[in-house]
Amino acid sequence: LWETVFYEPERTEALYKSLTHIYVMLKNEGDFSSLEHLGVDRIDYCSFGNSNPFRIRIINKFNDNYDYFYIKTADASRVYGLELEHLLSPNRISYYVDNSTLIEEHIAGIPGDMFINTIMGTKQTNKVRLAKEFVKFNERCFVRLLGDMRSYNYVMDITPDFDDVQYRIRAIDFDQQCYEGRKNLYLPQYFKENFPLVELGMELINDKTVKQYQAEERSLIARRLIATRYRTKDLIDCMEEDNISTPEKVKQLREDLAKHHSNEDFLECENMGEILKLQLKSTLAKHIRKVRNI
Repeated sequence: LWETVFYEPERTEALYKSLTHIYVMLKNEGDFSSLEHLGVDRIDYCSFGNSNPFRIRIINKFNDNYDYFYIKTADASRVYGLELEHLLSPNRISYYVDNSTLIEEHIAGIPGDMFINTIMGTKQTNKVRLAKEFVKFNERCFVRLLGDMRSYNYVMDITPDFDDVQYRIRAIDFDQQCYEGRKNLYLPQYFKENFPLVELGMELINDKTVKQYQAEERSLIARRLIATRYRTKDLIDCMEEDNISTPEKVKQLREDLAKHHSNEDFLECENMGEILKLQLKSTLAKHIRKVRNI
């Protein structure tokens, strides 16, 4: 899907210099003292997807170590998704937005589809820990209404631990934040691409343990929400004034969530921002009370 892009020689020098400046701003708060040993090694373009992404490979001239960042077409759902990822998930993420241009840092990890097809079945995989992480990832997506988490829209971050390994599933595509109408599209367990992980969980984790992991994850999100409550409120206030989905999808999602939570207040929501606000309240209120009472 990625194709290397070439430019006319007379444009290349100025372009590469500007891209290196952007990388330093993204990674080093604009400390340009590192510019002299950084350079652009390659520019790739992806013809798949709606954000028309360019992938920029930056190389350190001293040791040939490389890193990536992305230039994409910005849209409201994607920006809201990135900000909610930064505020409510266990992952911090750096990005810049300027009008219709979005700059994103590279999120390291093994693509989910590659992991499922080539690594998950090996004997080195701790399948219980993997199944646990998928339950928690499923919960994170549903609580903050991040949709379309098929296996190619997330990566698997594997960290060696002193006695084994830990798994962290990280979303890498945020354009379906509060956009879809069907509730199940915000639950990764319902995508066929993720069925091997669902099957693993059904085999290794019982219902009581699933509920435990879901409660653990909601408590963690509740702690982050308390810590970022003013910034999160400002973001949701902005979403309430924005038009990020169609009236048909808003209607369907509020009806699905009203049924799921047995809460008719959802039927009064007029936009995705109001739905997200009530979704956070419905899923986290109990946990927020417990955290504040500690």
